[in-house]
Amino acid sequence: MKKTDQLFEANRKWAARMQADDPKFFEHLATLQSPEYLWIGCSDSRVPANQIVGLIPGEVFVHRNVANLVVQTDLNCLSVMQYAVDVLKVKDILVVGHYGCGGVRAALHDMRFGLIDNWLRNVQDVRNHHRALLDAVAEGELQENRLCELNVIEQAVNVCETTVIRDAWARGQEVRVHGWIYGLKDGLVRDLRMEAGNEEELRDNYDLALKSLD
Repeated sequence: MKKTDQLFEANRKWAARMQADDPKFFEHLATLQSPEYLWIGCSDSRVPANQIVGLIPGEVFVHRNVANLVVQTDLNCLSVMQYAVDVLKVKDILVVGHYGCGGVRAALHDMRFGLIDNWLRNVQDVRNHHRALLDAVAEGELQENRLCELNVIEQAVNVCETTVIRDAWARGQEVRVHGWIYGLKDGLVRDLRMEAGNEEELRDNYDLALKSLD
């Protein structure tokens, strides 16, 4: 048996469990997609978007990349955002990082891995911008965790500064952006207090989020 055959077997068992719980689950799922949330998270395999917040397929629209970045020239991410906001009408965008992020660690310590170094340059920009806050904590895991937090805050700001969100706010559409972080060691999601539903909140809560880091 090939290793991938185990995945097909697991899939069959999962589908059977879902149908046992709700015989019409897949019928409903196939005909309608109406999530209230857009999740922008890290590609890390230890951070499954649906499971850690107790959502089932169909309840969250997901975009993932290394180090949960929102880059203004990334048409993949922007296209996901535009579809989620303009078509699906999601109410909340969740920018979710996690402690122990390998991409953030690499950026902090100037580690080199090849092509991805260019992508992680965006995290290094966050590092350089907040050097004082990073220097205020001990080197090692604590400093890596602090950069994970700062990266989430900055990426949430980047979401707010896209034309997708600015246009939505300008036309009065209700959509809020949140910055959260997930702990691999305890499975808990923490609110970093970076939340905005308009430009005024963005300015006020950005400063609050930075001051709230302990």
